Amino acid sequence: MRITKYTHSCLRIDGGGVLVVDPGEFSERSALDGADAVLITHEHMDHLDLAAIADTAARNPALRVFAHADVLPKLAAFGDIATAVAPGEEFEAAGYRVRAYGGQHAVIHPEIPRIANLGYLIADDETNLYTPGDSFTVPEDTVVDTLFVPLNAPWMKLMESIDFARAVKPGRAFALHDSLLTETGAKISDGHLARFSGTKYAHVAPGTTI
Repeated sequence: MRITKYTHSCLRIDGGGVLVVDPGEFSERSALDGADAVLITHEHMDHLDLAAIADTAARNPALRVFAHADVLPKLAAFGDIATAVAPGEEFEAAGYRVRAYGGQHAVIHPEIPRIANLGYLIADDETNLYTPGDSFTVPEDTVVDTLFVPLNAPWMKLMESIDFARAVKPGRAFALHDSLLTETGAKISDGHLARFSGTKYAHVAPGTTI
C-alpha cells in the first residue's frame, strides 16, 4: 500500500486500485487522476470538492463514491455513483477493505448544528491506515498501523490530537487537516505531537508518498 498525502486532508492510496479520501477544495485535483473509488468523511468543502468529483466521474463513469447517507444528496447530480455508508459498516472500495467509524462531526460550537462524519479504516493484506475526518473517533476494536492525526481546526485543540494518538496507539502517525496553520505555527504543534503522542510522528509535505 502506498499512501500519498495531498494538501490538507486528502489521501490517495494505491497498490492495486486507486482509492482517494477527502478530495476537498484545498487539495490538488491531481489526487483524483485514475481514481477507482472515493471516500468522503463529511460534506464540508475542505473535504469534498463537488466540481472535482464531477470532472472525475465524467472521465470515469465506473467511479464509485462512498459517504454517509446525509452526504448523498450533494452527489445526486452525478447519477448512481454514490453509495451510502453507515457507522460500523464494512465494504470494499477499489480493492481495499474499508470499515466506517463514528457518525458525527466534532463540536465546533454548541450553536452550530453537528453534521455526519465518518472515520475510515482502510486495509489490504499487509497493513492498514485510519483517517478520522473531522472527529477523534477511536477505532477501538483493531490495531492501527498508520494513523492520520488532525493538526489544526476550528473544532479542536492540540491536547485532543495528542490524546487521540495515545488512545489509538498506532505504529506511526502523520499530520492531517494541516493547511490552516502557518509553517511556523505548525512546527509548534508538530513538536508537541512528536514529544507526547506516544508514537513515531511526522508532518510530511503535500505530494509525499508513504
